[in-house]
Amino acid sequence: MSGWVIIAGLGPGRESFVMPEVTEAIAQATDIVGYIPYVRRIAPRAGLTLHESDNRVELDRARHALQMAADGRRVVVVSSGDPGVFAMASAVFEALEAGDAAWRALDVRVLPGITAMLAASAAAGAPLGHDFCAINLSDNLKPWDLIEKRLRLAVEADFAMGFYNPRSKARPTGFARVLDVLREGCAPERLLIFARAVSTAEQQIRVVRLADATPEMADMRTVVLVGSSRTRLIERAGDPIVYTPRSVS
Repeated sequence: MSGWVIIAGLGPGRESFVMPEVTEAIAQATDIVGYIPYVRRIAPRAGLTLHESDNRVELDRARHALQMAADGRRVVVVSSGDPGVFAMASAVFEALEAGDAAWRALDVRVLPGITAMLAASAAAGAPLGHDFCAINLSDNLKPWDLIEKRLRLAVEADFAMGFYNPRSKARPTGFARVLDVLREGCAPERLLIFARAVSTAEQQIRVVRLADATPEMADMRTVVLVGSSRTRLIERAGDPIVYTPRSVS
């Protein structure tokens, strides 16, 4: 088959964070497929068709991309951040596994991107400098009970944590429950970083202690990082630095 599918990460927002291989793939593509705001980051040009879709049709989007590639199109499926972190890479492979057997002969590749959690960590210092985990707080694709179980286990294991999709208009109460769970298992001094619109001109990095955190500090453009019990704050004249030591001794 002459067509191909590349699943690419556009990074968290800053154009300089887009990997050169992703830029090259987009330049070669005949079609771009993705969630509306991500597709709109791609400049229109002659010979390129932009396919925008809603954020709850990942499998339909993936099947569409695979079928276009089977028809000889050069398709880039775009995600923000990294396509393998709560994004389109797994959706494409799920569609590939369950779909037309001929799709398995397609050239399907994943190109990495800088995920928002890592961009936020770099902006704050090195809060993910030791063991950490990432949890998607949206219950659109998994039940809330599972989210809370994983959160409690992460607290018990004393991981630093990165939270994606913490709070939306459709889910205004879930993050309040997350803060309650954290307060049950963590000291009031535990450090939280609210990184909003990281790497863009609207970037806001806010460091607070758990005792002072409120649900309204987060929205869907925010990544929340939670330090482990060993995470430290360095006060200085400019912005503070948050880091987690690599040594546990």
